[in-house]
Amino acid sequence: MKNIIEIARIISRKKIRKIEVFDSAALDSKTSKFTEFYEALMSDRFKNDRDAATHLYKCSPTDDKYRQLKSRFRKRLMNTLFFIDQAQPSVSGYDRAHFSCHRDWTLVKILMANEAASTAAELARQVLLVGLKFKFSDIILNCSRILRNQAAETGDQKSFEEYDGYIKEFGDIFAAEVRSEELFQRVLMAYVKPNDELEGIHEDLQGYCDSLVSLSEMYDSPVVFYNMFLVWAYQYELLKDYENMLLICAQAEQYIDQNPNYLQEEKLATFLLKKMTAHLHLQDFKNGKVTAERSLQIFEEGSNTWFNFMEYYLLTAMHTDNTIHGAAVFIRAKSHSKFKRLEPDTKEKWRIYEVYLNYFMEKQSNQFEALKEQVAKTFRLSRFLSESFTMPKEMRPVAVHLTIGQILFNLDRKELPEAAEGIDLLRTHGKNLNNAEHYRMIQFIRLMQQVLKSNFRLHEMSNTEKYYENLVSHPFSFRGKINELEVVPFEKLWNHVLTKL
Repeated sequence: MKNIIEIARIISRKKIRKIEVFDSAALDSKTSKFTEFYEALMSDRFKNDRDAATHLYKCSPTDDKYRQLKSRFRKRLMNTLFFIDQAQPSVSGYDRAHFSCHRDWTLVKILMANEAASTAAELARQVLLVGLKFKFSDIILNCSRILRNQAAETGDQKSFEEYDGYIKEFGDIFAAEVRSEELFQRVLMAYVKPNDELEGIHEDLQGYCDSLVSLSEMYDSPVVFYNMFLVWAYQYELLKDYENMLLICAQAEQYIDQNPNYLQEEKLATFLLKKMTAHLHLQDFKNGKVTAERSLQIFEEGSNTWFNFMEYYLLTAMHTDNTIHGAAVFIRAKSHSKFKRLEPDTKEKWRIYEVYLNYFMEKQSNQFEALKEQVAKTFRLSRFLSESFTMPKEMRPVAVHLTIGQILFNLDRKELPEAAEGIDLLRTHGKNLNNAEHYRMIQFIRLMQQVLKSNFRLHEMSNTEKYYENLVSHPFSFRGKINELEVVPFEKLWNHVLTKL
């Protein structure tokens, strides 16, 4: 009762008239501008402030009415974050505990700031127990410092030594975790660089791996272990050693199975996606299918993670000539209600998949007619062939892929003047591509230029060997970036083009 009275007094002194959050009652009010704003955002009706201001008030984004609404709307969203539902079945126990511990730690700090030290200490004890179960070193340190101070003030020697022991033990663990995060982040900086900038980095990567192994031998911390597995997986991916990458991911999964308390869905998703990456590059559809189907059962259907696995599943099918499976994956993803909510860049990738699937599905036997019809349901070939693709710098690879799609269809239809136009457009796109980031794409464009120079006559074609050799000597490497995307490997696509000449 003492603690309840202490909290009630704080509320009484500093209460506010109304807590502004987005709960069910607030969202049921159909006359509220907040509800209108919220529902429009959730249905992707606004691309920018101008869209929102025009829709809500028929004014400019700088108008005071809109700016005030947006400010209050943002504040209400932030307030609501304290009450989001973490009890959903899809959220792991570790993730739920992590959220509740940090939310309750915020309450501890608020109580301390309002001179409710006794209540703060009581809550800190509860948070500490959860922190110890899941080894949240930062939470353990923060709570133990408050509780050690209370023990000192009350002369409780036994409790003082207990909390001091936690501070010393987890102070070292926390330092090791910070070091492991630094090493992972250094690898991450290398990972996002183009391949030609990675020379000399591999010795550093091996040093980071060795350091993390040493840390894992000294400290039993899930943060250290996760970062160790991640760094090894990223190193093998950068080395294109996909067999060892699979072994590391298997070890990470084994660690998760043996330590269910430490299951973090984000980390599990990363390791399973790395496995999919390895299967894609090893062109192993059988095991890729097993990993994909298992992953699609684990993660929430329609989530960004779920769509990521669908994408790698489709690519693995296309790279291994399992076009029918690729079509089934595409239909499953495209027909999901949340597909429309994907980010624009992600939707552009799925548009590319749609083009390639429609092209290659035409080559399938008539027994798959129903599947072909589903893939082609929203694809209008005549409209696609008449399109021109003007895109910002970062999206130029999309324009290249869509133009290649037009060329393939035109070659198939023996529409050589239109195919020639497409190849000429490819050359224009190629001038605006970065050689380091788009090396393989540029080589394919140069090969296609030889087709045009030979006037589509195979026996008159020359000067293709060096460009093809450049492709072979720089193997396909996909890390999820749009500039690395190849729905069908360019070597295979080139050999397919040759059959059309």
